[in-house]
Amino acid sequence: MTTIFRLDSSIRVEGSTSRAVADTLEAAIVEAEGDGVTVTRRDVGTQPLDGSLWATSAFAGFVPEESWTPEQRAAKAQAAQLADEVVEADVLIIATPLYNFGVSAHLKLWIDTVISDPRFAPGTETVKGKPAFLVVAKGGGYGEGTPRAGWDHATAYLRRILEDVWGLDLDVIETELTLAEVTPQMAELRDLAREQLAESHEAARASGRSVTLKLRSAA
Repeated sequence: MTTIFRLDSSIRVEGSTSRAVADTLEAAIVEAEGDGVTVTRRDVGTQPLDGSLWATSAFAGFVPEESWTPEQRAAKAQAAQLADEVVEADVLIIATPLYNFGVSAHLKLWIDTVISDPRFAPGTETVKGKPAFLVVAKGGGYGEGTPRAGWDHATAYLRRILEDVWGLDLDVIETELTLAEVTPQMAELRDLAREQLAESHEAARASGRSVTLKLRSAA
């Protein structure tokens, strides 16, 4: 039995590139694994966590459990539930757009809340080595030589958390220029945008097939 944990953080459903590429990746894993695949979903884009959750859970960590307020007890229980979803998965898919050159606030809140669970405290290795995918969609171009090179302040941070802090075996699938089709000023980039999107879907298919080897070697 293989369990996939998938988290989406786009506030869009229709037309969301991060969701579409993650769909391709998920389908490829399910096809490669065959019967017995379970997908646990967490959509913080359309069903965001309460904004006070992280602070309440984090501050509860500084007082004895017997002194927790009802609000702290509920927050710690929800943090544990979020952490359980990560711990119990065999492979993770984290799909996110770049918003205002940074991390989706909904995704950041989820990360902070998971870290407030003791199993994800600094120095822990609860999910070390577990295969994971970060699917990122960016409306513009941020590569070297472009006017906004270096303006992507999300992807490197997410790598630090998922790869260096949590120790996941991380692959990143990035798609740029996703707003070209709907932005008149980007009309000349539409062919390039379509090529990049096609490449991302192909990378997702290939990654989905190859992760099966990782799962079997770890079994």
